[in-house]
Amino acid sequence: MSKKTTSEKKTTKKAETKEKVSAKKTSTKKKTSTASKEKKASSSTSTKNKKAEVVTESVEEYSTGNQAEINIGTIGHVDHGKSTLVKALTGTFPDTHSEELKRGITIRLGYADTDIRYCPKCTGSNKWTTFATCPKCQAETKVSRRISFVDAPGHEVLMATLLTGAAIFDGAILVIAANEHCPQAQTREHLAAMDAVGIQNIIIVQNKVELVTEAEAEKSYKEIVKFVKGTVAEGAPIIPMSAIHGANLDLLIETIEKVIKTPKRDEKVESRMFVARSFEVNKPGTIPEELFGGVLGGSIIGGVLKEGDEIEIRPGIRSGRKVEPIKTKIVSIHAGTLGKVKQAKPGGLMSIGTDIDPAITRSDSLVGNIIGKPGKLPPVLDEIELSISLMDFVVGLDEKTKVKNLAVGEQLMLNVWTAITLGQISGIKGKKITVKLDRPVCAEEGTRVAISRRLAGRFRLIGFGNVV
Repeated sequence: MSKKTTSEKKTTKKAETKEKVSAKKTSTKKKTSTASKEKKASSSTSTKNKKAEVVTESVEEYSTGNQAEINIGTIGHVDHGKSTLVKALTGTFPDTHSEELKRGITIRLGYADTDIRYCPKCTGSNKWTTFATCPKCQAETKVSRRISFVDAPGHEVLMATLLTGAAIFDGAILVIAANEHCPQAQTREHLAAMDAVGIQNIIIVQNKVELVTEAEAEKSYKEIVKFVKGTVAEGAPIIPMSAIHGANLDLLIETIEKVIKTPKRDEKVESRMFVARSFEVNKPGTIPEELFGGVLGGSIIGGVLKEGDEIEIRPGIRSGRKVEPIKTKIVSIHAGTLGKVKQAKPGGLMSIGTDIDPAITRSDSLVGNIIGKPGKLPPVLDEIELSISLMDFVVGLDEKTKVKNLAVGEQLMLNVWTAITLGQISGIKGKKITVKLDRPVCAEEGTRVAISRRLAGRFRLIGFGNVV
C-alpha cells in the first residue's frame, strides 16, 4: 500500500474533514441565470452567486488509484460489532456523527473503503491482508481489488435505513455475537431484509469469540447453523472472529474474495446513480458569494458519470403540489476515500459535487433520488402497482406473528431502491396491489420493492413486490 493509502486509514474525523475540504476546493461558483425558461427553472435550485469563478488555491490532484469495485454491507443486531469489523478491515471507524459516537450505535449509513491485498510469498489465508507490507513475512503485497463497505444500523427503529443501504449492496456480512443467543430480533429481521431486496452473496461472522469459552463458541455456531437453515444464508460460510483484536481477519478477507465476486458491470448503458446520502460542505456563517454547491453520495449501478456532465436528479424537489426534477452539472467527483477522480464507474461509493443550492441537499434531503443524463431516467410515479410476495411470519417481533392479508385503505411503507415512501392501498386484485404514494418515486417495471406495515408501534418488514 502506498503512503497515500496508509494515510487514508487514519481517524474517521480526518477522513471526513479531507472529503469536505476536497469538495470545497473542486466546486465552482454558480453563474447567474439570464436566459431561457429552462435555465430560469434551474436557477431556482442553484446557489445565488454573482461571480463565475473557480477556486484556484492549492488545486487538488486527481487520484491515480483504482475505484472500488463492489459495495459490501455489514448487517446484524445492534452492538454485535459491525462498525468494529469495518474498522478492522479498513482502518476507518464508520460512525462519524456526534450522536452515534455519544450513544455508541450506528444511526446513519456509514462508509469506508479499503484495498484487498495479497502476499506473493505466503499461501492460503495467510496471504490475505489490507496492508502494503505482509504482517507474516514483511514482503510487499499486491492489490487484488478495492472494496467499499456500507455499515448499516442494527437498532430496530432504523430498519428503513438498512433497506435504503441494501439497495446498493452487492453482498453482505451478517455479524452475530458469539456471547448472545442466536437469533436476536434484528439478526432475524436483517437477514429477511436481504431476502426481500434480493441479496444472495452472504458471509456470516461469528464475532466476539474472545468473550466465550470453546464450548460456548461451539454452541453458538450450532445456533447459527440452525437459524440460517431455509433462509437465503443457508450454507453461507461462518467465520469465527474477534474483530476488536483482528483475529481471523485474513480468513475473512479470503472468504470475501471467494464468495462476493465483482458482478459484471455495463459501462455503455445510460448512466444511473442511486443517492444514499446528500449534504453540504459549507460552514455556518459562510456568505452567499462563497457558498459551494450541494453534494450527493451513493453508487453508480450502470454507465459512467464524468466531471462536467450535465445531469438530472429525479424525482427532484417538491414545488407546491408537484415534484420537479433538478438539472445541474457535475463539478467534482470523489471516489470514497480514494480522492478526486475525473470519472466514476459502476461499483463502489462516491460523492458528486454540484452547483445546486446546498440548502436542498442538507441533512440527506435528496436521499432516494436517482441521478442520470437528462431525459434518460425511469418515470416518476405517484401511484405504483406491485406483484407481491408476503412472508409467512412477521420478523423482528418477540412473538411469532403470522402476516395477515393486506386490505384496501391500509398504509404501507415501501423501499424503492434508496427511496422510502408511505402510501395507501387503493386496490387489490389477486396477488397485485395498487398503492397511492405520499411521496413520488422514480421506478420502472421489474423494480424490486420492500414492503413494511405498522405493527407494535413501528413499520416492520412483511414481504416484497415487483413493479408491474
